[in-house]
Amino acid sequence: MENSRISTLLMQRGTSAVTVKSVIISEIEDIASEQGKTVGPLKDSLPLLDAGLDSLCFAILVSRLEDKLGIDPYISFDEVDLPVTFGDFVKLYEDAARQSK
Repeated sequence: MENSRISTLLMQRGTSAVTVKSVIISEIEDIASEQGKTVGPLKDSLPLLDAGLDSLCFAILVSRLEDKLGIDPYISFDEVDLPVTFGDFVKLYEDAARQSK
């Protein structure tokens, strides 16, 4: 989805962020802080297993992203390939945002 359409979707959902990726990064940083975890630079090539979050953090993240973005790609698609890298995770949500329009 082009950035302007993502921005429109997020604005309709009451989110002031510009992109899905920026919302994801913000939520990861917040959750890490709340849970006492250390997260390094979130590069697209970063394996999720090396992101510094545990399974509880990821469950919180998915829940918060559904609240913020109004989408849950794990129920939006018939089949979902589990993301391996941070970039895969972002793409999963961007694709779901595109599909929700």
